[in-house]
Amino acid sequence: MACCLASCCASATCGLCSSVASGITRKSARIAYCGLFGASLVVSWILRETGAPLLEKLPWINTSDSYSKEWYQQQAVLRVSFGNFLFFAIYALIMIGVKDQNDRRDSWHHGGWGLKMIAWFLLVVLMFFVPNVIVSIYGTLSKFGAGAFLLVQVVLLLDATHNWNDSWVEKDEKKWYIALLVISIVCYIATYAFSGILFIWFNPSGQDCGLNVFFIVVPMILAFVFAIIALHPAVNGSLLPASVISVYCAYVCYTGLSSEPHDYVCNGLNKSKAVNASTLILGMLTTVLSVLYSALRAGSSTTFLSPPSSPRSGVKDSLLEDPEDGKKKSGEAEARPVSYSYSFFHIIFALASMYAAMLLSGWTDSSESATLIDVGWTSVWVKICTGWVTAVLYIWTLIAPLILPDREFY
Repeated sequence: MACCLASCCASATCGLCSSVASGITRKSARIAYCGLFGASLVVSWILRETGAPLLEKLPWINTSDSYSKEWYQQQAVLRVSFGNFLFFAIYALIMIGVKDQNDRRDSWHHGGWGLKMIAWFLLVVLMFFVPNVIVSIYGTLSKFGAGAFLLVQVVLLLDATHNWNDSWVEKDEKKWYIALLVISIVCYIATYAFSGILFIWFNPSGQDCGLNVFFIVVPMILAFVFAIIALHPAVNGSLLPASVISVYCAYVCYTGLSSEPHDYVCNGLNKSKAVNASTLILGMLTTVLSVLYSALRAGSSTTFLSPPSSPRSGVKDSLLEDPEDGKKKSGEAEARPVSYSYSFFHIIFALASMYAAMLLSGWTDSSESATLIDVGWTSVWVKICTGWVTAVLYIWTLIAPLILPDREFY
């Protein structure tokens, strides 16, 4: 039975995750949450590859003879994701309003990992008893949640590039200005060189690939626009953020084009539908690492997560060390404010659960082989639009102070 397989997979992963978490949460609760999130992705992948025949035997899931193997694989992924989403969403609600370490919920965030594993395990298993219509609704909502997660990634990138530029400018030394210029030039060369390679890969000779050409040309034009606006005297911007965002837009364009169906004549990277095991494993690992890093980086960002009681500036959190843990060890009786919002931290993981589900399920409407990861026109358009949204947000950060001079944007 599928639920039995889900139980076995979840139980084994839960036990492993518990033993690992017990050793690392002393240094970082955030790392432990990432481990739990990664475990959910492993369970999703296992059931995606092996659970379809078993799900067919469950009468409350197999309600129609027209369901394909791909549909059952999507169901396995969505149900595990649904349980993972609920776990982090519930925690996000519980942690609303935590401002200092004297709040009892602060210990709930950092400790109690045995109970957390049990709760996560039960939620994942219970999702295999949920009616199909509810899972279908979750699948639809996940598309929007995945888009929100990508938007968070974009805002984090914009914030990181501006902080990087400001930190080097504040040094006010010639060598740092030269470094800024060199990196900016290198990024722009990389942007246009990479775009040229994309023309070779995704615009094969003899084929009418106007859509792909459009996708590739837009980031090239935007890169030029970024530089013009950033260097305009009225804007007083910098070339480094413009160049980094240009490289990112070109990369996002590549990821979008590489998600085109493998039988599409303009996808020059995939002439054959045959995909070997090593390629699948590499693709899965890349996906897992990308999602984990994004969730961890977002969960550690003082830009988004600092509550009103915690100063935004002057707090340099390490991704591998939780500030709250160190403060507790000091034995100080006074109430110390938390350095990031626990609630928003869990919201990021909830959205990341939706994003991972969309990647593993082909955005629930992929026409490709069920053995492929993150392939289909929905994935293409989501990624391409993400690049365009990145461009719009970056341009807005440059011109907003001119349009709204009375408002503070930092």
